[in-house]
Amino acid sequence: MDAPVKAQVEWKVSNQPVPYPEALAEMEARAAAIADGTAGEQVWLLEHPPIYTAGTSANDADLIDARFPVYRTGRGGQFTYHGPGQRVGYAMLDLKTRTPDVRAYVRDLEQWLIETLAQFNVKGERREGRVGIWVSRGMREDKIAALGVRIKRWVTLHGVALNVEPDLAHFSGIVPCGVRAHGVTSLADLGIAVSMTDVDVALKQSFKKIFG
Repeated sequence: MDAPVKAQVEWKVSNQPVPYPEALAEMEARAAAIADGTAGEQVWLLEHPPIYTAGTSANDADLIDARFPVYRTGRGGQFTYHGPGQRVGYAMLDLKTRTPDVRAYVRDLEQWLIETLAQFNVKGERREGRVGIWVSRGMREDKIAALGVRIKRWVTLHGVALNVEPDLAHFSGIVPCGVRAHGVTSLADLGIAVSMTDVDVALKQSFKKIFG
């Protein structure tokens, strides 16, 4: 017998910033439905109003200036910023039907970002002991993308955040991901002018390459 054909991943794009609690509730409901077998996998591309989120290993000393709402969240990782001009990709995938390996999944998320950046001639790199994707800039290196993951019943929640053209000053209220020695950057900061639609196209193409 032939193996069953895997259903296509559904893509959802929100063009207006989505409040974080609303996004979290919707993402958790969808992930539960996927686990129950009543809904298919989904990747949701969106932006948030300016907020800080704290992962499960966040250190309160890394919250320097709570100028935006702060949300405690169940994802792994530390403090991060979300806001307009940053493309967030929430991936709700069923690892039971893929590869039930959390480390492999995180590496795939990193590769998704690296391949997406490569489409804009940006060399994104992993760094041992530092989560996220980094860009070398002469004597320094800056973080251009973050990732945070939660897995419930082998269904993934949360995902990636790529800095397209956010207000980088907004990151100064926190120590992003607990790393004090390095800065943050964006495609715009690197001199690359692209629209969010361009980024979405690149994200979709790269996702297909990595996740099928």
